[in-house]
Order: sequence, then C-alpha cells, then structure tokens
Amino acid sequence: MTLLFLDIGGGELVLILLVIVMFFGADKIPEMARGLGKGMRQFKDATGSIQREIEKSIVESERAARENEIQKAVEDKKAEEPKTPVAKPPDSAVQRNSVAQKPADGLPFPEDKQAPKD
Repeated sequence: MTLLFLDIGGGELVLILLVIVMFFGADKIPEMARGLGKGMRQFKDATGSIQREIEKSIVESERAARENEIQKAVEDKKAEEPKTPVAKPPDSAVQRNSVAQKPADGLPFPEDKQAPKD
C-alpha cells in the first residue's frame, strides 16, 4: 500500500511514527498535535484575510475605473453640446404665467382651482 504523501508506504509511516513516539514521548504527542492544529488554523485564517483584502482592493479599483469612465463620458457629452446662450424669458411671460387665466372655450376650471373673479 503506497500513500500519495511523499510516496511513503505503510511500513515507512509506522517507522516514522515509532521514532516520533520514542523521541518526544507519548505525553507530548497530543500537545504537539494541538499546536500543529492551532498553527494550521491561524495560517488558514491569515490566508483568508489576505484573500479578502485582495478581492476588496480589486472591487474598489474596478469601481474607481467605472466612475472614471462615466465621468469622462459626461465630460465628452458636455464638450459635444453646442454652446448657445440660453435666452431669458421676457418679464411679461413670467407675469402672465403667474396670474390665473380663464380656460379656453368656456371649459370649467379644475375642482382644486376656483375661477378668478372679474
């Protein structure tokens, strides 16, 4: 039986475990396993944190690029518009619109407005 980890067979694995037990003792092996597990968890958390930061920076840079494209498109659109002066309405038109007028053809006023008194 060959394990896929470093091409170590079953007998070789038993020999390695026996050497570890003889070198560290049976009492220290659980502590070492816990420490190894904690270390692996911290490594996994750190790599996950780094991955999230990288993804966050990618999203932010893409958003900034899109905002720049939109801003450039708006500026280009403004540059394409003809530069004609805006005419100011005459004062008489402003006054005429502010005064209530009679409806055309004898139509009644809407319910929310009352007819002006002549």
